[in-house]
Amino acid sequence: MSSPLELRHLRTLQTLKESGSVSAAAKRLFLTQSALSHQIRLLEEYFATPLFERKSHPIRFTATGERLLQLAQQILPQVNSAERDIAQLTANTAGELRIAVECHTCFDWLMPAMDHFRYQWPNVELDIVSGFQADPVGLLLTHRADLAIVSQTDTQVGIAFEPLFAYEMVGIAAKDHPLSQKDCWKAEDFANETLITYPVSDDMLDLVRKVLSPAGIIPKRRTSELTIAIVQLVASRRGIAALPYWAVLPYLEKGYVVARRIENGLHSELYAALRQEDIELQYCHQFCEIIRTHSFAQLTGLIELS
Repeated sequence: MSSPLELRHLRTLQTLKESGSVSAAAKRLFLTQSALSHQIRLLEEYFATPLFERKSHPIRFTATGERLLQLAQQILPQVNSAERDIAQLTANTAGELRIAVECHTCFDWLMPAMDHFRYQWPNVELDIVSGFQADPVGLLLTHRADLAIVSQTDTQVGIAFEPLFAYEMVGIAAKDHPLSQKDCWKAEDFANETLITYPVSDDMLDLVRKVLSPAGIIPKRRTSELTIAIVQLVASRRGIAALPYWAVLPYLEKGYVVARRIENGLHSELYAALRQEDIELQYCHQFCEIIRTHSFAQLTGLIELS
């Protein structure tokens, strides 16, 4: 009997390893959970052994599963490289990709993705539009940027949006702050506090836009450009803040501050905005895919966007 093993199965196993669960892997692969489970079950029937422990979290692979993962790690990079080479042979591979960002924490994951992209697409001139941009989509429309990292998908003529990922925003406070005793913060918990944020407009702050403004809460404010500076201010009881969980995780592990959920889960999204005329450019699509792949592999607690 011929083996049913296909490249899609290797990609499935690799995605399972990276995402930690069948449901998360299904979202990343744009499959239903039942379709993914059926695909795995066929492999297990062929090899007559389970590939991973069903009730483990994150997933723990069996010896058979680990061997197939090794195969995936050996083969998939070669397949991806060949597909990239073929795409470059059949498409316009030279160009310019100027990136504008409105997210202060973007650079933690953007710079590694850019390095990987430069290796794969050496003929594309890659650059970042200098400084934090309050209106990155406007730069696209005036052809001063080619791709923008944004948190909202406001409908604009001539602009298309590519989903990247979502993540949880958590409240952070000093270890001895009274709010550290609460498991979940509500809008009213911010009323008598100093809120430390990046120096951006309120419509770019999900905490303000989604939680505080609807509740009519207007706390005192203080701003800082740097994530580490915000953490230091919070640790010294100068105020509280809301930051991405993956961005504050290193400081949580060192015990500088504590993190708490906001409103049972405050989530933010990130998208790549492109001019409609550029959406079919192969290297633009590849850059978005590299961002997703690297971010899900390196950052904690990301959520797939459909």
